[in-house]
Amino acid sequence: MTTPGRVRNLWTKLPITLRAIFVGFLIAAAAANVWLLLLLSLGVQLAAIVEAIFLALFLWWARGGGPPSAARAARAKAFRQDKLTSKQWLWGLIAAFFFAAIVHASIVLLFRFMSYPAAAFRHGYDLSFIPSQPLRWVAVVVSAASAGICEEIGFRGFMQQPIEQRQGVSVAVFISSFFFMALHLTKAWALLGMVPIVFGAGVLLGFLAWSARSLIPGIIGHFVMDIGLFAYWWTGIAGDFTARPITETGVDLPFLIACCVFATSLVIVLLAIWRLREASSTDVLTRSV
Repeated sequence: MTTPGRVRNLWTKLPITLRAIFVGFLIAAAAANVWLLLLLSLGVQLAAIVEAIFLALFLWWARGGGPPSAARAARAKAFRQDKLTSKQWLWGLIAAFFFAAIVHASIVLLFRFMSYPAAAFRHGYDLSFIPSQPLRWVAVVVSAASAGICEEIGFRGFMQQPIEQRQGVSVAVFISSFFFMALHLTKAWALLGMVPIVFGAGVLLGFLAWSARSLIPGIIGHFVMDIGLFAYWWTGIAGDFTARPITETGVDLPFLIACCVFATSLVIVLLAIWRLREASSTDVLTRSV
């Protein structure tokens, strides 16, 4: 047997869960870093155009286009559906935007209990080499789009969806969220307090993909979340976080507002996930009649 034949034989003997973890993690990590390589080598304007083309081709490929032809059906299945009803769009957009609010409120609350380590959060995100503020915003938006598309396809698509079929949704969401967290904990901002935030974001995105039977709401939510992360927390082009811990200021109004935003947004996202599951199940039944 040739070496490629042996590799294929060993690959097919691996449990589906391990194959899904490997493929999903590889696709998410590799595809998301294409933008960084383009940005550093081509400059913002040309890199943004090339990245837009890459993301369009990547979406086409992930939905089942292109080679290898033997895996087209599996790729399309992992991507889930891309046609949503009006009700699914409504609840999907609600879930997406309030998901982003949860994440940012969580970070605000974290740094009201401890000092915000600006140097750690900004490490590796210096955009001073980009000559103007508008171009820095272009870099932020493209960075958010790249992460949102590539990571959702990798983690909630290629990794989570096959595991759902074998192990159930709870196990699949836990596994995809764990590896989503593992990828991000290599960053300088990955403090101990950020672990539950990143893992919790992965859990919500996992259940959002499952309930909607689509990656689209999660991609939108991830994109909106990352615009705020890149622009505010990581680069500072949208401003600086200056609030002090409540051990110094006491429980003030901004802290209480952040608590209310977090709690309200969480309730809305959970409601939207439930309504999305109802809408998706109704849509499946309608199609089968």
